[in-house]
Amino acid sequence: MQATDIREHIDERPFKPFRVFMPDGATYDVTHPDMCIVARSTFYVGVPDPKQRGVAQRVAHCSLLHITRIEPINGRGQQSRRNGSKRRG
Repeated sequence: MQATDIREHIDERPFKPFRVFMPDGATYDVTHPDMCIVARSTFYVGVPDPKQRGVAQRVAHCSLLHITRIEPINGRGQQSRRNGSKRRG
């Protein structure tokens, strides 16, 4: 995955929430563009705190090389490789 691939999703207007899939089955939901940062080789996503709206409980560090696909949260796939996923986030 390239940084520009993720930027396209973040910069889309109106913003459409998306899910990032990792090879170990972990998934991370990006429900607002302010909850993530794209670096040269890493994607950082804030994992929401269920007790405080708009606050991250922690930050997940995802290597761009290891992101297997991105899908809109509504479930329609658009990136290649499919694999089973269990939600971690």
